[in-house]
Amino acid sequence: MSGGPPPRHDHVVAAVATTAEVLAHPELDADMLAPWERRRLTRIRVPARRDDVVAARLLLRLCASRFTGLAPDAHDLVQFCPECGQYEHGRPSLRDRPRTGVSMSHAHGLVAAAAGPGAVGIDVEPSTRRPGPVAVLRRMLPEADLEAAAASPDPGPELLRAWVRREALLKAGGGGLPLLVWADRRRGATAAVASTVPVDVLPGITAHGGPSEG
Repeated sequence: MSGGPPPRHDHVVAAVATTAEVLAHPELDADMLAPWERRRLTRIRVPARRDDVVAARLLLRLCASRFTGLAPDAHDLVQFCPECGQYEHGRPSLRDRPRTGVSMSHAHGLVAAAAGPGAVGIDVEPSTRRPGPVAVLRRMLPEADLEAAAASPDPGPELLRAWVRREALLKAGGGGLPLLVWADRRRGATAAVASTVPVDVLPGITAHGGPSEG
């Protein structure tokens, strides 16, 4: 990577993009994926979903690059599940930078990723999605969020925002972290990041480190 602003090591770098944008990015290539990641891809039979997974993993590498100042292919992405003690799934991390938190998300042609100091979690959903059914929401979301949504003339967007907040917190390791929630109207996305430090959201993704107009 060359050019662009210097990395900010006291902020999380986050991005939302379409799968097509990531797969067309000149700095990113599916060959960056590790052998274990490519093995996992062979189990995904739906091409569009497979593309989403590839794009999320590549966008994660781009966010890590913007955070560290290194090239997107410089980091060794690993995953580990403490519940079963197995690798290749579970929360992602960078083998070479264990103190850097990373997170990724994908949903129906949309992807999101984040990298920064400490615990980080990100989630993205299409803004048109309406989570449910109600019985599931009551088990998954805080009662205060459900009451706030019920008081809104259009509860759907409020429930979606509550859902992405919950998912971001879970990916970051639990509650209590500050949250940033925003809508990317150009891409039709609603996203949330949980982190202990401020978040820099790239308006778009470009080569050479700088944000594009989004």
